[in-house]
Amino acid sequence: MPRVKRGVTARHRHAKILELTKGHRATKHSLYRRAHESMLKSLSYAFAHRRERKGDMRRLWITRVNAASRANGLTYGQFIEGLKKSGIEVNRKMLADMAVREPAAFASLVTTAKAKVEA
Repeated sequence: MPRVKRGVTARHRHAKILELTKGHRATKHSLYRRAHESMLKSLSYAFAHRRERKGDMRRLWITRVNAASRANGLTYGQFIEGLKKSGIEVNRKMLADMAVREPAAFASLVTTAKAKVEA
């Protein structure tokens, strides 16, 4: 069986890892072993945080809707309850967008919800 010299292959593999860790601190971007550890950790964080971002965005939308509905005289919970009772199905992302971009339309939703909550 012929001898296989791995210099070129190993250098390409190492260069690929070092390219991925560009911008990491200290030796994590320059020494292969440290860079490999750093790359594995960063890729696992990236995977987990892509899923975590969905919850973060939902929390942001709820905060915005709560602030806008309180400015119109209802709490977030009362507002959502009123919307459900009146049969209006708008998701939180759209509500938050309305609260920021179209305050008049959002205010009309709040008055509709308020009428159902108080009734």
